[in-house]
Amino acid sequence: MNERRVLVVEDEPNIAEAIRFILTRAGWAVTVEHSGARAMACIADMHPDAVILDLMLPGRSGLDILAELRADPALAATPVLMLSARGQGRDREAATAAGATVFLAKPFANADVLAALEAIAAPVPAKGTEQA
Repeated sequence: MNERRVLVVEDEPNIAEAIRFILTRAGWAVTVEHSGARAMACIADMHPDAVILDLMLPGRSGLDILAELRADPALAATPVLMLSARGQGRDREAATAAGATVFLAKPFANADVLAALEAIAAPVPAKGTEQA
């Protein structure tokens, strides 16, 4: 199975659905989690190729989730695209300091999310070229 998997942790249903739609059309297997409190369990269970993580979530902040993710040796290398409605410099700096791979401020173009995700996630190996 060569399909890349992404976990979208976003509490706003319209944003989550827009991201799910554009990424699914681009060939990604998308799982959506709306609760910050359940995000780490989902990441640990799924081991996604990348995570799209909202900064402000119910139950737990995206920065707390990111810090725990980076502290877990089994998950620390997972690329994370951090999203925030608060695009001020301090939010961008906090996300970068916590280990975000890329930061995008809301509102964003769907194409920007796809481009950022494609840039940070490992490419799918061509059939027959997988390493044993």
